[in-house]
Amino acid sequence: MNGLAAYSAVQQRNPYEDLVNSHAPLVKRIAYHLMNRLPSSVQVEDLIQSGMIGLLEASKNYDPTQGASFETYAGIRIRGAMLDEIRRSDWTPRSVHRKAREVAEVMRAIENEEGRDARDSEVAERLGISVAEYHRILHDASGSRIFSLDELQAVGELAPESHRGSLSGPYDGVRHEAFRNALAEAIAGLPERERLVVGMYYDEGLNLREIGQVLGVSESRVCQIHGQAAMRLRARLADWLDHPGDDQF
Repeated sequence: MNGLAAYSAVQQRNPYEDLVNSHAPLVKRIAYHLMNRLPSSVQVEDLIQSGMIGLLEASKNYDPTQGASFETYAGIRIRGAMLDEIRRSDWTPRSVHRKAREVAEVMRAIENEEGRDARDSEVAERLGISVAEYHRILHDASGSRIFSLDELQAVGELAPESHRGSLSGPYDGVRHEAFRNALAEAIAGLPERERLVVGMYYDEGLNLREIGQVLGVSESRVCQIHGQAAMRLRARLADWLDHPGDDQF
């Protein structure tokens, strides 16, 4: 059964049709926000279709006694469904994954050794590449779904397959507070400019061009900052994200 057929079948038996219809705009909002950093090969219609399935599942599983509003819970499930769709059709060349993983590992090693944020020049020197090449890797990594904050949040909110075995209940990991606290702490510990970019991008919903206007830098530079922030988070949360046999990061 394709996505549209599944959507139609579930909709017919969904007792919360009004709830679903009233939150349909949320699906489009999340889809277009994700599209800001995805290549043209990814179709927004595919994300919306996946997001609608996530919304329907949310309407079936939502438990108001847990304290979260439906919009908050649905947003998590919608984003998770879209990330699953992107994961299934991952466009990123393996070389991007490999290089970005190397950067994250070197960054983590430097920060463990020095007890401070790793600098661009230090990471590039340790990798044996120029700073310009390092910035190109950051730019490529920023567009990769593997390094998006949404993917990191999915570990704590929806839990990838590697974590789902230890989690249960309708919230599928929303209550995994330990990871969410670790993620919040890692974000708070980012260098100021990286923290600003993360906040404006994910909390305020600005795109890279708009963030560049606020900071007075080019969109390309914002893309680099975003990539570096995401990889720094990846490095600092490595214990959560590394699993045997997982070669995606």
